[in-house]
Amino acid sequence: MKSSFLHTCRNSLVVLAFVSSLVMATHTTAGAEDAIGGAPGDWLSRYMGARTAGMGGAFVAAADEPLGVIWNPAGLSYMSQNQVTFETARLFESTSMNTLSFGMAGSRFPSFGLTIVNLRSGEFEKTNDLNDNLGEFTEGDMAFLLSASKNINRSLAVGANVKVVRQSIDEFSGAGVGLDLGVMYNITPKIRLGASALNIAGPSVTMRAVDESYPSEFRGGASFMFLGGRGLVSAEVDHQSGGTGTSFRGGSEFWVHRTLGLRVGYAYESPTGGFSYRVGEGWRFDYAASDNELGVMHRVGVSYQFGGFFADSKANPEVFSPIGQHSVTKFSLKSKTKAEAVGWSLSILDKSNQIVRKFGGKGVPPAHVMWDGKDESGLPLSDGIYRYQLIVHDKEGRQFTGHIRTVEITTTGPRGSVPVYTD
Repeated sequence: MKSSFLHTCRNSLVVLAFVSSLVMATHTTAGAEDAIGGAPGDWLSRYMGARTAGMGGAFVAAADEPLGVIWNPAGLSYMSQNQVTFETARLFESTSMNTLSFGMAGSRFPSFGLTIVNLRSGEFEKTNDLNDNLGEFTEGDMAFLLSASKNINRSLAVGANVKVVRQSIDEFSGAGVGLDLGVMYNITPKIRLGASALNIAGPSVTMRAVDESYPSEFRGGASFMFLGGRGLVSAEVDHQSGGTGTSFRGGSEFWVHRTLGLRVGYAYESPTGGFSYRVGEGWRFDYAASDNELGVMHRVGVSYQFGGFFADSKANPEVFSPIGQHSVTKFSLKSKTKAEAVGWSLSILDKSNQIVRKFGGKGVPPAHVMWDGKDESGLPLSDGIYRYQLIVHDKEGRQFTGHIRTVEITTTGPRGSVPVYTD
C-alpha cells in the first residue's frame, strides 16, 4: 500500500512539474496570440470544438474523439467506439463555422477518421480604388482531414492527417495539401503526454499569383485523470514557426453525474467554459462559450457513439420479487475489447452507493448471470432500486465500462390500484 501511494505521488509530481514548465513558458511569450493573428491558415489553427473550447483548447494530450485529430491524430487510437459529430459556431456578423467528423475505432487495424471543417463568411462590400461600390463578395475556407492512428504498444500511439484545404475569395480560389503527425504516450493509465507537428510541408494555397503557405505548428502537453476518470486536467503549449511566438492553453473537465459534465479553461488570455449532457445511449450534447475581442463566441455540437469496443449489461426482468413468480433476474452480458479480455466484474450498488453484490471472473464475461436479490453474505436485500454496471479489462490495460442501469426488488406485490365494482 505504501509503495503504491509513493508511486502515485511520484507520478503526480511529474505531471505538476510538466504543467508548471508550460505555465512558466507562457510568461516569456506574452502577447503571442496577437503575433499569430491573421497568419495563413489561422482560421483552422485557432479552431476549437465545443468540448475542446470548454477545456481552453488544451487537447493535444486528451484528444480521444474524431474532432481531436485537429490537435493530435494519434488520439484516434484511444477511441473505444465509433463516433460521428456535428458542430456549429457563430463567429461574428454572418460568419459561421461548421464541422462534421467521423471516427472508426480500430484494434488490429488502425483507427480511421474523416473530418470536414467549413468557414463561411457573410457578404462584404466590394469597392475599387475610388471607393465605388462594386457589389458584394463572400469568403470561404474548407479543410478535409483524412486520419489514421495505430497503437505501437500498450503505452505508445502514433497518427497522421492528410490535409486538403481550399480557400475562395470572390471569384478567386486555390487549394493545397499538407500533413500532420502526432504521438501520445501513457506514463501511467492516468497520466498521458501528447505532441503533434501540424502543417508539415504545406498546405500552400495560391490566390492569383501569390503563394500562402500555412506555417508549421508544434503542440505539446500533458493530461491527468482522477476520481476514476470522472475528472481530467490538461495543459498545452503551442508554438507556431516563423517567429510568431508561443501560447499556452489549460483546462479541466469533471463529470458531476454520469449524464452531466462541466468544463472550464483558459486560451489566448481569455476564459472559456462549457458542459456536456448525455441523452439516452450514445447521444451527447456539447456547449461551450469563449470570450475574445469580438465578444462571446458560442459553440454547440451533437455526437453519437455506436459499435466499436464496449461492455454492456441488461437485466430481465427489470423488476422482480425473490418471493414472487419472478424470483430471480437474469443479467445479459455483452462485450468486445480491443485486446484479449483478462477479467470482468458486474457490480450491484444500493442507494448509498455501496456494493451489495459483485460477480466477476477471468477472461470474457459469460452470456448471462442470475441474481436472486441477496447480498454477498446470502441475506435478502430490502425492497428498492439498485444500480448495476459491467466493467471488462483487456490484457493491454484498457478498461471498458458499460452503462449504469437500474433493477428493482419488490416484495409488496404489483403497484397501482385495483378497481372495485359495487352493485
